[in-house]
Amino acid sequence: MTLASPIVHDPFAFTVGPVEITGFGLAVIAAFGLAQVITMRELTRRGHDLYAAITPDVVFAALLGFLVGAKLYYAALVGDPAAIFSRGGFVFWGGFMGSVLFCWLMIRWKKLSFARYADVAGIAIAAGYSVGRSGCWAVGDDYGRPWDGALATVFPRGAPPSTAANMTELFGIPLPPGTLPTQVIAVHPTQLYETAMGFVMFLVLWRLRDHEHAEGWLFGVYCVLAGVERFVVEFFRAKDDRFVGPLTSAQVIALAVAVVGVGVMQVRGRVGEGREGIHARG
Repeated sequence: MTLASPIVHDPFAFTVGPVEITGFGLAVIAAFGLAQVITMRELTRRGHDLYAAITPDVVFAALLGFLVGAKLYYAALVGDPAAIFSRGGFVFWGGFMGSVLFCWLMIRWKKLSFARYADVAGIAIAAGYSVGRSGCWAVGDDYGRPWDGALATVFPRGAPPSTAANMTELFGIPLPPGTLPTQVIAVHPTQLYETAMGFVMFLVLWRLRDHEHAEGWLFGVYCVLAGVERFVVEFFRAKDDRFVGPLTSAQVIALAVAVVGVGVMQVRGRVGEGREGIHARG
């Protein structure tokens, strides 16, 4: 199906005094808030009240780790240390790794079980990811390659705008001869694809939350689903960071995360010595 005219995107932002509030910032706050609610309620349902009570500290560590990891990864990706101090440029895989590290440090400091939190976190991260990706749509970044099908969208005020010049200079995407550099190109709204796929991941993990397994298994399932989701969507993204042949750096990391997830599922698949079940013992 080809649309006669594409969707025209306009960023969502407003100011409160001297402060600009963006849709991305609101989505990040909502994502971590939702993740906290899901984590606390699921831990309480499983009978782990102490873990539920300490969840706000763990979520704060996750937020801090996300911001630090996402910026460090972005700076390394663009090869510019000064990018750490820019307002934009948050990369999910960097944020994911930073969150896991900071959460592990917090949980170790509290002398609690990382596997117990991780099992519930798989559900919460998927839900938060779905909400968080809507923030990318709100500000008009992380869009896709040129397209003229259903839901094709132009980003005249995107970050950056989806102009022909940006497509060729920033993303290395060839366009037909004679295309004006200022022409705004219709593209895949990959932010919406990821929002939808994140929600599907959440539904799958939610459905599996009572599956008989040792704590941590569900986090492995999340890693597999997240790896597959990102690997697929990268084929539609407007990017120019091919790492191994046609694969982007994000796809290579996605494959590694999926492999780690399979390993976690193998190790934590059954309850046994040193591998507790998900429900508290009565």
